[in-house]
Amino acid sequence: MKSLFRIVGAAAVSLSLSVSALSAETVLKISSWLPPTHGVNTDIFANLITMMEEASGGEVSGELVFGLAPPPAQMDLVLDGAADMAIIFHGYQPGRFIGTKLIELPGYEGNAEAASVAYWRVYEKYLADLNEHRGVKVISLNTHGPGQIHSSKEVSSLDEMNGLKTRIGGGVAGDVGSALGLIGINVPAPKVYETLESGAADAVAMNVGERVGFKLNEVAKYLYDMPGGLYRGSFAIIMSQEKFDSLPEDVQKALDEQVFGEPASRMAGAAWDKSDKIAYEATKNAEGTKITPASDDDIAAFKEISKEVTDKVLAELQEAGVDAKAAYEMVKQEMAGN
Repeated sequence: MKSLFRIVGAAAVSLSLSVSALSAETVLKISSWLPPTHGVNTDIFANLITMMEEASGGEVSGELVFGLAPPPAQMDLVLDGAADMAIIFHGYQPGRFIGTKLIELPGYEGNAEAASVAYWRVYEKYLADLNEHRGVKVISLNTHGPGQIHSSKEVSSLDEMNGLKTRIGGGVAGDVGSALGLIGINVPAPKVYETLESGAADAVAMNVGERVGFKLNEVAKYLYDMPGGLYRGSFAIIMSQEKFDSLPEDVQKALDEQVFGEPASRMAGAAWDKSDKIAYEATKNAEGTKITPASDDDIAAFKEISKEVTDKVLAELQEAGVDAKAAYEMVKQEMAGN
């Protein structure tokens, strides 16, 4: 039976821990900047805690803590020892991460689970040497599902995106947004609902699952749907290296072999796929919503945009010292095989 996990609010009000967590030798403090009901918390972190408990024989568990720091500060939070573990979105820190943009490129064929497995494998072979996560232990790399445009007014073509005030998360999403003529508005994901509700933005670029996670069906009735998406979003779950090193050697070995790396990445990607599936159904059934599939002309036009963005990003990776072409081909091959 999946263990329950502790939820601690910004006011640090203590709630009871699960039996597993209470009996664990080490309870990791996991920082989350997403709403408590978001799938990252209810699926990804919940499953990760269960996986750690099972692999460690109950010696390691975890508790979620909310409100410790804004999204861009999560890595520093772990580096400073204020949290043992956190999830970071690479696009929130422009200039700090380059290699992570590889998985965000448009044009890949496959779901988030396949992309996340491919991401971990290509990271180990080509990207880890960039040392962009220096100071912390990377325990999972994953992407959300294909990013689309969610808007408060109907958008039925790529041309209609030109000049559209759109919340964009950063990374390759920003490159694609610029190519489409979107006017980028930079706010963190938890602020999307109020940004759209107030009219400060007309649209948001996000994966479809966020229509449930951030209640977009209420403030962004229209979904423009490009096959394969306009981009993907890159995430990492990170852990304090010092905290990991403090664990018994046999526990470290069990976590590394049974949980961290590809297993956790696959699990997280599958959770993003689950959220997309739920959200598509919720959007179809919501009152006043409309899903507009991209036309054949738009699909052809976006292929050209995709190529331009891909060439730009691969040049950045090559300059950083990555064999960009080989890494890119590896992502495509790994995704095709998963």
